[in-house]
Amino acid sequence: MLKSEILENLHNKHKNLSVEDIELLLNIFIKKISNSLKNGQNIELRGFGTLSRKINKGKVVRNPKTNEKLFKDDSFKLHFKIGKILHKKINSSISDVEDVF
Repeated sequence: MLKSEILENLHNKHKNLSVEDIELLLNIFIKKISNSLKNGQNIELRGFGTLSRKINKGKVVRNPKTNEKLFKDDSFKLHFKIGKILHKKINSSISDVEDVF
């Protein structure tokens, strides 16, 4: 699902809000999640799941073109653990999923 589709669906459900207001709220929400993860905090959305960052340790890698050995520094990756409610809903019958959100 694209961001534009999310905005359109939210606008259809909440006609009293303009698309610009909904987009502003969505951008604030995404920015808050991004900043929290950047600062090392976990994000828990009850019923949906938990987002956290995990570290990829530095290691020696090889450039396949030149066979040159390089050292790759530590980096972070995003880890998502699905919540029980969402897990049950996506594993239930198709007709039950339509009324999730």
